Amino acid sequence: MRILARPHQFPVRLATGAFILNSGLTLADSSREGAAHIHGMASTAYPFLKDMDPEEFTRWLARGQIAVGTALLIPLVPSLLAGAALTAFAGGLVGLYLRAPGLRQEGSLRPTQEGLSVAKDVWLLGIGAGLVAEELTRD
Repeated sequence: MRILARPHQFPVRLATGAFILNSGLTLADSSREGAAHIHGMASTAYPFLKDMDPEEFTRWLARGQIAVGTALLIPLVPSLLAGAALTAFAGGLVGLYLRAPGLRQEGSLRPTQEGLSVAKDVWLLGIGAGLVAEELTRD
């Protein structure tokens, strides 16, 4: 596994990492009501989360976002590892989009107005998968 990210990967890693890190830092400061909203949406899509305390869930989610964002920002973290973490995180977001009611138009993959903020996360999945694919197919 290559230790240092390739120079052409820096822009995408920087942009994506900064976005996710900012999101995680913002989430870490969530109010009790904000945590309840985020947990409610996540537990609707992923029922196994229902029994988890909303504030604890939000703390763990924020920590995960901070970790993924930081991994992308540090060039010494191999792109295979950073890309795999991003792909897993983004897969969860896309799963949320596909499972939570009201985010998609009836019988379609097209987002509703409420679903637009989650549907756009498909680009994170594409970036993560691209980083992983590049590292797995390089000599």
